[in-house]
Amino acid sequence: MLFVFHTESSGTVPLSHNLTTVIFTLLFANNSLVACAMALCGGVGAMALPSELIVHIFSFLSDRDKLRASSVCSRWRECLFYPSLWMELKLRVGGGSNGGGYGSEQTPRLDFLMRKFGSFVRELQLEFAPVEGYLRPLNGVEGRMESVESDPQFPGRWKEAIITYLDQVLCVLGCIRNNRNLQKLSLYGDTCILQDEGILDSAYLNQVDQGGVKIKEIQQLLVEVLSNSRQMKWLSSAFMLGVVTPFSLASLSNPSAASLEHLSLLDNQLPCLSSPVELERLVHLRSLALDFCDFTSEMCRLLAGGHRAPLHRLSLMVNGAALEAKPLDCTASEDDWKALVRRCANLRVYMMALDVSSQDLLRVLKPSLPLERIHLDSYSTLVTDGTLELISQQYNKTLSHFVLMRDDTGFPDLSVNRNEDPLVLLAWRCVHLSVLVIHGYTVWSHNLVAISRLRGSSLKVLAVSEESIDFDPDQGVFMEGDPVHNLVKEVSQGLGRIWHPSMDSNLVLSEPTQHFHREMQSFSLGM
Repeated sequence: MLFVFHTESSGTVPLSHNLTTVIFTLLFANNSLVACAMALCGGVGAMALPSELIVHIFSFLSDRDKLRASSVCSRWRECLFYPSLWMELKLRVGGGSNGGGYGSEQTPRLDFLMRKFGSFVRELQLEFAPVEGYLRPLNGVEGRMESVESDPQFPGRWKEAIITYLDQVLCVLGCIRNNRNLQKLSLYGDTCILQDEGILDSAYLNQVDQGGVKIKEIQQLLVEVLSNSRQMKWLSSAFMLGVVTPFSLASLSNPSAASLEHLSLLDNQLPCLSSPVELERLVHLRSLALDFCDFTSEMCRLLAGGHRAPLHRLSLMVNGAALEAKPLDCTASEDDWKALVRRCANLRVYMMALDVSSQDLLRVLKPSLPLERIHLDSYSTLVTDGTLELISQQYNKTLSHFVLMRDDTGFPDLSVNRNEDPLVLLAWRCVHLSVLVIHGYTVWSHNLVAISRLRGSSLKVLAVSEESIDFDPDQGVFMEGDPVHNLVKEVSQGLGRIWHPSMDSNLVLSEPTQHFHREMQSFSLGM
C-alpha cells in the first residue's frame, strides 16, 4: 500500500467503515473485552477505554485511516501518535498530489509527519512519483507507455516536480539522520524522470539546483543516516537522482555492516556503487542486487569465500544502452560462477536484460548461472529463437519466471518452423515454469494451447497480449466457430482455470526498471 498523507479541511473527520468494523470485531471476538464493549454500548463511550487498548485497535488500521482518526479528538490523536503504530512508513514524494505523491502544498504535513516519527521508524520505503502527465498509453497497448516530452508545458511541470522532490527528500532524510534503530531503508526513483539525458540533461538540473547544492546536501544526509545506523538489515537504492555515490557505502557503520542482509545499489548511469572492498565487510549478506557489469570476477570470488554467509538471492540488470560505458569484459566468468554455486548451494538469480542484443545475451548467460527468473525487454533489439533455445536448455531445472516484452512496431515470429516453436520447447523443458508473460512477438494459437497443456495448472500466470496472438489459416478450415472463443476454451481447459488473452498491468508495469525494482524486492524477500 502506498502511503498518502491526507486530512479533511473540517475539524471533525469521518472515519471509514474499516474502523467501526475493526473495533466491534476485536471487542466481541475476545471475551476479555466484553466489559469494554459494554462500556461502549452503555453510554460511557470510547473515552473509557484504556489507551493501550485503543492503540491496539488502531494498529489494525491503514496508515491513511490512522491519520484520519487522529483528527477526531485529542485523546485519539494522543493514542495514534504512539511510536509502536509507526514502525513502518511507505512514502511517495514529488509529482504532485494528483500523481499519487506529495505535492508542494503537502510539504509542511510531510515535515510534521517525519518530525513525529522519523527518529524511531524502523522501516522506511521512499519512492519518487512520476510527474503527472509525463506518461500516456503507447498506441493503445494497456500497461505500456511513452513519453510526452513534446508537451510545451512539460518542462515547467517537471521543474516544479523536481524542486518538490529535492525539498521532500531533504525533509525525509533530515528527520532520520539520527535514527540509530533504522533497519530497512528503500529508495526508488523513476528513471523516466531521473535519467540524465534528453530533456533531463544537466542544463535543466542546473536550473533547479544551481551547483548541485541540494543534491550534495542529500548525499551528505544519506552518509549521516548510514553512519549513525546500528542495526541496518536492508539497504536499497535504485535509480535515484544522484543520492547514492560510489563512496556512500563506506560510511555504513560497522554494526550495520555486520547485520546487513540485503544490499541493492542500482544506477546504470554511474560507476560501480558497491566495490569488493566494501562488500568484504558485509559478511552476513544474503541478498544482493546490482548492475550486471558491476558483478566482476573479483566480486564473485569474494562472495564465494568461506568466511561469509552463503548468498541466497542475486538480482542482476543488464542495460544494453550502458554496455559501451560498462563493457562485459570484466564480468564473472564461467569458472567464477561454478565456484560461487559450490559455496552457495541455494543461490537463485533474477535477471532483467533491457534492450540487449542476442550476441551480448549469449555472453551474459553462463551455463552455471542458477537462473530462476528472467525478463527480456526491448525497444529496438530482437530476441532470437537461438537465445530462447539456449535458455530452455541451460536453465531447464531452475527457470520458473520468463517475461518477454518488446515495444517496437511489428510482431516478429520467433519460430522458424511453426511445429518447433521455441516457447513451446521452453514450456516443455523447464519443468518448474510457473510464470510466462509475452508481448510484442507473434504467438501462434496452437502453440499457446500446447503450452497450456504441457504445464497445466502449474503455470500460475500465462499473460499474453491479444495483439501478440495469431491464428494459422490452415487450421481454421478444420475448426468450427469463432477462433478466439475456441482458443480461450482450449487454453482454459489446459490450465484448469478460466483464461483470457489480456495483459495484467500489475504484473508488467509501464517502466521496466520499476518492474525490476519491485520484482527484485519480492524476490529478495523470498530468501
